[in-house]
Amino acid sequence: MPLTLMDQGKMFMIKRIGGRDDTRKRLAELGLVSGETVSIISAQAGDLILNVKGARLALTREMAQHIMV
Repeated sequence: MPLTLMDQGKMFMIKRIGGRDDTRKRLAELGLVSGETVSIISAQAGDLILNVKGARLALTREMAQHIMV
């Protein structure tokens, strides 16, 4: 399921990253790779604030839809 459909406050493991090559590369640069755990801190107006490797990261809904957990 896409990360955008998950509940706040729970930990999820990334199963795969979809999208075009440039999208996957950008997400990988941010630390969002298969096998990494991520949690949703906040979801407002469709955009997400994530906790990845102890850091907060903001993603648009369009980018977050490529992350499958």
